[in-house]
Amino acid sequence: MADKGTKRYMELQMEELKETYGSEEKDRIAAEERASRAGNPKDAEIAALYEDCAEYEADLEAFESELAIIEERDPSELVAALDAQKVDSERAYAQELKKIVEHAWEAEADREAYLNIVKEAEFSELIEKLNNAFPGYSGDFKEEIRSILIERWKMLIEIKKEHIKEEISEIKVRGLKPGFAKRIYKQYHGIE
Repeated sequence: MADKGTKRYMELQMEELKETYGSEEKDRIAAEERASRAGNPKDAEIAALYEDCAEYEADLEAFESELAIIEERDPSELVAALDAQKVDSERAYAQELKKIVEHAWEAEADREAYLNIVKEAEFSELIEKLNNAFPGYSGDFKEEIRSILIERWKMLIEIKKEHIKEEISEIKVRGLKPGFAKRIYKQYHGIE
């Protein structure tokens, strides 16, 4: 009985080794194919064609994520939420959001008093300071600021979509299908 148990145990070990070796072999072959494609100059040209489009797609995805945060959060929480989300770690969201509101209100002559507070206050404290400085204000600072930011992000998203369309049309003009160029780009850079 012990022999049968030992024999079965050894068979299971062999099966595991075969599975492990087989998957390693498949991984090795796939890596070799990627390496051979990476050296292919034709693939390098196709990948270069899709490079800008891939960057625009990444930007578009980031802007859409940021817009979702802007739409669902209170403006006073936006900086912390965007920083926590780490959508784009290189951007200074506090300064950017403040500048967007400043720029929007600079265009309106009746907003000069509000503009001074915007320039002096931190973005996260902006609504509170505006409400304290202008208690009789008939509008809603929170909704105005939110709508300014949403409008700005929607505009950025549309710009990126337009850039992507231009890049895709350029790929088509060269006689390639955009899906093929995207696949080659991913293979060439090992993104898959």
